[in-house]
Amino acid sequence: MRILLAEDERSLSRAVVALLEKHNYSADAVYDGEEALDYLEAGNYDALILDIMMPKLDGLEVLRRLRAAGNPIPVLLLTARSEIEDKVTGLDTGANDYLTKPFSTEELMARIRAITRSQTGGQLTSRLSLGNITLDQTTFELSSPHGSFRLANKEYQMMELLLRNPQQLISSERFFERIWGYDSEVELNVVWVYISYLRKKLAALQADIQIKATRNAGYSLEERP
Repeated sequence: MRILLAEDERSLSRAVVALLEKHNYSADAVYDGEEALDYLEAGNYDALILDIMMPKLDGLEVLRRLRAAGNPIPVLLLTARSEIEDKVTGLDTGANDYLTKPFSTEELMARIRAITRSQTGGQLTSRLSLGNITLDQTTFELSSPHGSFRLANKEYQMMELLLRNPQQLISSERFFERIWGYDSEVELNVVWVYISYLRKKLAALQADIQIKATRNAGYSLEERP
């Protein structure tokens, strides 16, 4: 999943992004409310972690504008405020949950899993499968009856996206935007490189599925004929 973090405290932002990436989320960071709205309009995110006290537009105003525009993205409010009234205001404005600083990393990750649960049909599924291949979302292992590999961060995110969208074309641009971020300085051909890594692992696992390339369109995960 791809998450946008809107937090103006740079050191905290770096720490949260590192934590998210450690847990195989893709994360972009912004530092004011206007920038958050720009990224949400231009990008495709699965959740928003939103600080209330931010420059230009505060988090509550960002949230109001999102909900007024009909954007249903799950939102976790992150703030130093602890008064009950602030929590009630945030939830009534449309937040899915509220976390007060300072917080534990375990609680942050648990709350992110909770607000994104609807993204997987309301269930906390730990495995994705197609054919004889299974991806464990807890251990990040790609396995078949013939063995297993623990996938690196970007490999895992690409394989997860493919398994969540079997037989659907996913363009290189979509992979790039969701996993590296549209403002990344990495070249677009990095997508092909990681597709190659995954193909080699699937071959070693004697997979009965394949990553099929469609010229000028993208990649899809298909069962072998």
